[in-house]
Amino acid sequence: MKNSKVKTNFLSFLVVGFFKVLFHPVTIFVLLVGLQIVCWILLFLFFSKYLFWIFGGTTILGVIFIIVILNQSSNPSFHIPWIILISLFPTVGVYAYLFVRLQIGVKTLQKRYREILYETKKYLSQDESILTSVSPDVSRYVSYMNHVSGYSMVTHSSVSYYSFGEEAFHPLLEDLKQAKKYIFLEFFIIAKGLMWNSILDILKEKVKEGVEVYVMYDGTCSFTLLPRNYVKELESFGIHAKVFHPITPIISTHYNNRDHRKVVVIDGLVGYTGGINLADEYINHIERFGVWKDNAIRITGDALKNLIVIFLENWNATLSKSISYEPFLEPATSVTGSGYLLPFGDNPFDEFQVGEMSYFHVLQTSKKYVHIITPYLILDYELLENLCNASLSGIEVLLIMPGIPDKKMIYYIGKTYYKKLLASGVRIFEYDKGFTHAKMLISDDEKAVIGTINFDYRSLYLNFENGVFLYQNQEILKMEEDFQKTLKDCNEVTMSQLKKYSIVKRMLGHILRIFAPLL
Repeated sequence: MKNSKVKTNFLSFLVVGFFKVLFHPVTIFVLLVGLQIVCWILLFLFFSKYLFWIFGGTTILGVIFIIVILNQSSNPSFHIPWIILISLFPTVGVYAYLFVRLQIGVKTLQKRYREILYETKKYLSQDESILTSVSPDVSRYVSYMNHVSGYSMVTHSSVSYYSFGEEAFHPLLEDLKQAKKYIFLEFFIIAKGLMWNSILDILKEKVKEGVEVYVMYDGTCSFTLLPRNYVKELESFGIHAKVFHPITPIISTHYNNRDHRKVVVIDGLVGYTGGINLADEYINHIERFGVWKDNAIRITGDALKNLIVIFLENWNATLSKSISYEPFLEPATSVTGSGYLLPFGDNPFDEFQVGEMSYFHVLQTSKKYVHIITPYLILDYELLENLCNASLSGIEVLLIMPGIPDKKMIYYIGKTYYKKLLASGVRIFEYDKGFTHAKMLISDDEKAVIGTINFDYRSLYLNFENGVFLYQNQEILKMEEDFQKTLKDCNEVTMSQLKKYSIVKRMLGHILRIFAPLL
């Protein structure tokens, strides 16, 4: 029995390893080059009489597509990789771009999500008295967020901050045990082990007690971490379950839009969000990249309405098994808490990057300091400039990055931004003990953003994400205290150290950075 389990684990390891290599950016680049060569050979062998017209037509199409790309209203950072791809590999690049632009599945989901956002706005009206009780810059930010995404800022809410995943784990278990009506769970990663098995045992008991349990996880789980039929297994326990964008053999670009959210709601009374997923490394029960530095927050009170809507948006994004909003949006139990909260969701199908705008707001309105911790650093032009400009204007900008990366290629790309950031006065630290997965930005003991949003293109533009903006909340001081404590376990990166960094890794990072928006 033990040998069988070892063989199964080894086979799973090989399968996961194979797909990681297959979908690695370098592998994809090599495959594109190979495909282009194959196309040329086939053209010479079978269509030599028509080469002039084929290459001429492809070139004209390439020029037309480049003109179209340059005139799009999307972020210019996304234009450059496509222009390079079409210029270097016209035969493949032209048809790859055409394939991406004509995806019916993506357009259908875009339409569905617009309908959902229209439906949910009526549940999240902004209390106008709050706009007059906060500072003018926060009032403008809240008005923007409510206008473009529907989410509202509230008071009468309480927050508890957890500086590591293992600190949040046991309170989460206790809260789940208290559920009387329903439980919502939405996570990017669910993996079998101590953490998930402990939660699942409680969910099974709750179902028997008549509690409605809803579990949703991203399709990458069923691709690498969970069995393909795991939804059916959960349903056999009486749990309502969904896979968001399950990966199938059918090629589609909608797989690029992952559900990176982390949301827990229990009876409309308690909620959780932050960086942690439901896997053992997030609570340091197993070690993957040294100490796993993560965080989470527990929310009670009026702010839970936003979290409920965030969960239901993605649950109802697919037409099957849609559920009504009203039964879950009864008036929340108001609690006494300090300051203001604005939980928000971000999606790739509108024209607004509310996650990035939240970061912009904090960077542009800070007076003394901005302290940031993030696992990845793949910045667009605007975010890079905002970081540099904040520092150059006299704001203390400190950035904590992993000392042990989980994705080396992404780490190499992140390093390419260090020089400009350091030259602008941004101080960069790398976490000596291991990997930082927390996503947190703190300013002036007054403002903070915490959630799932990394400092990279995928989080800012491609994924479904969520976060919480905190203002004048007492837990901000605890978040800053955690940042300072983490700082003691870091090494500061200097310009002289940067010069000693491997030339090969630097070159690789700069090459990959060109295609970073597509990674």
